[in-house]
Amino acid sequence: MLTTASDIEVLTRFGRALADPIRCRILLTLRQAPAHPADLADALGISRTRLSNHLACLRDCGLVVTTPVGRRTRYELADERLGHALDDLRTAIVAVVADRTCPDAEEKGCC
Repeated sequence: MLTTASDIEVLTRFGRALADPIRCRILLTLRQAPAHPADLADALGISRTRLSNHLACLRDCGLVVTTPVGRRTRYELADERLGHALDDLRTAIVAVVADRTCPDAEEKGCC
């Protein structure tokens, strides 16, 4: 059971980060390897301005950190365990999708 404000805060930040598909794509990309913003923008097919806003959110949530590399900045996951957490969440969601218990799931698009 979550009892401390910090536990709830951490989960809230993680949830906020995962609430947007672009931020999810960024996290999954950084799970594979650190990257520079220009490379991330190209890989994800989004503008650098849009990417910058999402990276700021992920930094504020404490999920990514920056490392200066010469005149550039490299982004990476703040903790390698985040990569494992993302993998665990992905497989849990796959299990839920495969186990549709609602008889109207396909028609209503739920469960």
